[in-house]
Amino acid sequence: MSSGNAFSLKEKNTRSNALLLFHCKRNSMQQQTLRVWVFEQKRHLEQITSVGPRPVGSQENEVLTVGYLLEQIENIRVETAAGPHQLMVDVQRPTGSFSIDFLGGFTSFYDHVTNIAVRLEPKGGANHLMLANCHFDTVANSPGASDDAVSCAVMLEVLHSLANQSSPLHHGVIFLFNGAEENILQASHGFITQHPWAKQVRAFINLEAAGVGGKEVVFQTGPENPWLVQAYVHAAKHPFASVVGQEVFQSGVIPSDTDFRIYRDFGNIPGIDLAFIENGFIYHTKYDTADRILTDSIQRAGDNILAVLKYLLTSEKLADSSEYRHGNMVFFDLLGVVVVAYPARVGTILNYLVATATFLYLAKKASLPGNRGGRYVWDLACATGVAVLSWFVTLLSVLIVALLVTLLGRSMFWYNHFYSSICLYGAAATGKMIFIHTLAKNLYYGSPQYFLLGDLYFDVSLLLWCCSLVWLTQQGLCSAYVPMLMVSFPLATRLLLAKEFKHRGASVKYSVLYLLGLALPYVHFMFLIWVVFEIFTPIMGRSGTEIPPEVVLASLVTLTTIFLSSFFLHFIYLVRSTKWILAGLASIFIIMFLLVSSGLFFPYSGSPDSPRPKRVFLQHTTRTFHNLQGQVESHDSGLWINSFDYTGIQHITPNIPEINDSVRTHCREDRPFCGYPWFLPVKFLSKKNWYLPAPEVSPSSPLEFRLLSKEETSWGTIKMAFSAKGQGHDI
Repeated sequence: MSSGNAFSLKEKNTRSNALLLFHCKRNSMQQQTLRVWVFEQKRHLEQITSVGPRPVGSQENEVLTVGYLLEQIENIRVETAAGPHQLMVDVQRPTGSFSIDFLGGFTSFYDHVTNIAVRLEPKGGANHLMLANCHFDTVANSPGASDDAVSCAVMLEVLHSLANQSSPLHHGVIFLFNGAEENILQASHGFITQHPWAKQVRAFINLEAAGVGGKEVVFQTGPENPWLVQAYVHAAKHPFASVVGQEVFQSGVIPSDTDFRIYRDFGNIPGIDLAFIENGFIYHTKYDTADRILTDSIQRAGDNILAVLKYLLTSEKLADSSEYRHGNMVFFDLLGVVVVAYPARVGTILNYLVATATFLYLAKKASLPGNRGGRYVWDLACATGVAVLSWFVTLLSVLIVALLVTLLGRSMFWYNHFYSSICLYGAAATGKMIFIHTLAKNLYYGSPQYFLLGDLYFDVSLLLWCCSLVWLTQQGLCSAYVPMLMVSFPLATRLLLAKEFKHRGASVKYSVLYLLGLALPYVHFMFLIWVVFEIFTPIMGRSGTEIPPEVVLASLVTLTTIFLSSFFLHFIYLVRSTKWILAGLASIFIIMFLLVSSGLFFPYSGSPDSPRPKRVFLQHTTRTFHNLQGQVESHDSGLWINSFDYTGIQHITPNIPEINDSVRTHCREDRPFCGYPWFLPVKFLSKKNWYLPAPEVSPSSPLEFRLLSKEETSWGTIKMAFSAKGQGHDI
């Protein structure tokens, strides 16, 4: 028996070693496959961007990039021809027009833009299709690695992976490489309204960028169709999503749009919109190069897109989503580890339950023997008034500081030194809040039991967050989950620590346990705040000359301070003195204000490692104005200069003296778009223009422009038809 046991043990060890060896080999093969996957995506990205900027109509866009994509797609088709899938390619060059309410509204006309549509489906065919969309065109001055070559590189490898699957897909998928997105969403419109395959598309995934690298965030879904969010939650390997981002983006606060709008509005199909958001400072600039996109970002995007597409292409919901069409989803991720998602109707019930529990908690305190006769209600109302007053005084004070910075000519000092804004505006906001509550504690309240005041101001924070919870829920906003977290966790923590607080006040044990109880909502909330600053700080560099960036950033920093300090206000009333804290904050503020005033923080940087370029739009133009009779009214030539940010030409004039305020021009309201050739109708964002006289433009193919016809319509307007012929992009 002993020998038998020894034999069995030896046999088990041998099998275990063999199994371990097998796992090691399999893991090694998986890692090798992973490296190949990433290498191929990186290679595609480098090849696409190697031709330089790819504006619509240029040889780089219409010939070189199209040729490369078709070559890679053909390689995939040949390699997978013996597999269970069939792959079809169609190069579409649609012509059309549409109206859009983006940027104040305009009508867009396009002529023979390029789409490369690749259809992958089982060899027996498919009736229902997913759509994956990227665009390979760029703005005129950028190689567009992140916007949007990296997405096209990822799509090529996802196509390659799906085509190589040994088991056939249940549904088909169209990979659309569109060549005219930067012209404001033209190619996607041409596909969804004119291509015969579009009628079979049931849902889509759109890959975009508002920054360079980092995590790709789900910032739009729907409309409705909660099953799409559920698919992402179930399948994505590296989730990063927030319904807050969706509601902020769809509010129009961010001056940007994607092909999502076209598929939603003109195709009436639901989808998921993903975008890279980090380092938006170099978005749409020459610095958006392939070497700045980290391998991890590419790998993460590829993993997510492949996993989500696989899940959807085997889902029965794609075939008939009508049963799952209605309703919205509350969704948010916890530090990119896991996504929490539930139906909006469940969220509404949950929100009202939390609000009810809060009001019952406050009502119970009001009914205690020592608080009867309305005493607690009165104290709570007065304390709420003090808290709200402190908000307004703090915001006003910080905005005054922002105005002083603007008047000193130091706007956007934080653009290249973000943490300087936290030191200036954050110190001012925090110090003002503490100062006001210290005055209330010493002058208004006198010398009561401090732990009672601490208890009261905790209830004030709870009440104010609860009011915001009820209001957001009544507005039907899914973002109400944020105040729900900010109410439920502090309330539960306080109830659990009630005895500890009553007996010991702000003891070390109480403080530690209290902070632990607030950890989850506060960490999540701070993560959301990071995303807000990650998006809005770079946007201030391209938001035009009319929006004061100091007001925007100072307001964001102050609101952040107010929100984060809410459940810590009561500590002001628990500590003996705040003078050292106030002295420290005042010192930080004064030092930072002096440094900012001296001009130490220059907004821009040409550093190769961390560029912060100033955006200037310069056009060499020759203008000829005609009256309604066709006669020439005026003719001139010059360099038309727009600044994309509030500082105008303040930092340009010292280096180029010819560009100064003496050549500043004003809007001619009697002429369309003020008489300037705006590529986009954004004159309301950049009302400050400079026009430097220059020799006439001399294109190799002179412009031919003539009036073909003119007629008066039945409703009193004049309809004119023109013919224009001139040079393309490749001058």
